[in-house]
Amino acid sequence: MAIIRIEAGLEKESANLEHMEGSAYKGHLTAKEEPIKTDAPVSHKTLTVRVQDDAGNTTEERRDVEVHNDTVFPMLPTITDRHREDIGYADGIRLDLEVGDTNDFELNTDIRSEIDYGAILYIPGTEYGGLLEDREVSTKKQEITWTGYTFRGLLTQKIVEPPRGEDYLVLNGEINTVLKGLIGEQFGNLFTVEEANTGITLKNWKVDRYATLYDAIMKILEAHNLRLQIQAEKPEGNEYVTVHLKAVPVMDYSDYITYSQDYNIDFTIRDYRRGINHLICAGKGQNEERIVVHLYVQKDGSIGKSKYYQGLDERTALYDFSSADLEKLEEDGVKRLKELMNYKEVNVEVKDADLELGDIIGGYEQITGTEVKKPIVRKILKIEDGEAKIEYKVKGDD
Repeated sequence: MAIIRIEAGLEKESANLEHMEGSAYKGHLTAKEEPIKTDAPVSHKTLTVRVQDDAGNTTEERRDVEVHNDTVFPMLPTITDRHREDIGYADGIRLDLEVGDTNDFELNTDIRSEIDYGAILYIPGTEYGGLLEDREVSTKKQEITWTGYTFRGLLTQKIVEPPRGEDYLVLNGEINTVLKGLIGEQFGNLFTVEEANTGITLKNWKVDRYATLYDAIMKILEAHNLRLQIQAEKPEGNEYVTVHLKAVPVMDYSDYITYSQDYNIDFTIRDYRRGINHLICAGKGQNEERIVVHLYVQKDGSIGKSKYYQGLDERTALYDFSSADLEKLEEDGVKRLKELMNYKEVNVEVKDADLELGDIIGGYEQITGTEVKKPIVRKILKIEDGEAKIEYKVKGDD
């Protein structure tokens, strides 16, 4: 059976999608313009996709999508005082903010700007923002450069320790409830975890010893196909901004939207095929008694103990972990081989859209015919002259 028509609908508007190449389709829908009733810069709509094949069968799926109001772009950050009370919009600035890797930002303002240490920079309804902690003044450039950690970055600055006399901190309970307990009051009242039931309960989950708070949270979420939603807002009636955290399901947009040149979106795809496919892992012991494990990349990208790549195609490396027993050696060896093996990497640059870390998108490049379906692992927001640009990065192990 072959697909003969794909139709997308948003509210009362619908459109037939045009077939591009492979599994890629494109179309255009306009959401009804509505006034935003709260400070949130987005509204939620239901997108319906209907697929009809030549046998007369029709399949329909619905997804919730975020619709950004035109007034949100270009994004205009808000600046607070050291007590987190708004003092105004940060116009005439340059901002370079990264989430997912370094989790920090650089803000350039006019030398006459009145911003103090401990101020908060944030874009309402998003995770774009952080704490201003480092200031450099340049009389030559007549500007001030502020740097600091993003809200996500602040989570990397705390360590989760095991209870005294215990090997590990063991967690039990619904995931958002667990997150609330992990964060506690370590950040005063800056962070709050929403009491939304994920429907997933942890049972005897062991937190890695002395992991950062961020790594501990992300390991839990990634194991359960969840992502960390972060939104900075000033709730109605509050005098100060609050950062709301919540574990939410990962969204897979790749079935509906494949980013390509046809959408006036710039991206770069790297298909790296010089990776390691045979990792020799060496653990405890000396000479003949040393624990040695051979791990191999399989044809489908999985990792096993039987060799698939031979001769010229084989690429071998050594992983030296002299303190590891067999179980730990295999566990960490798999992680290391995933870092070293072949991968496809996509850098996507878009305007007037905002996807979240962990969400899955597709990339299709017509010249090479390269197609990638991967989660977003990094976002870079740049604002200059009132124009916002967001770069996405996904990295996989294809």
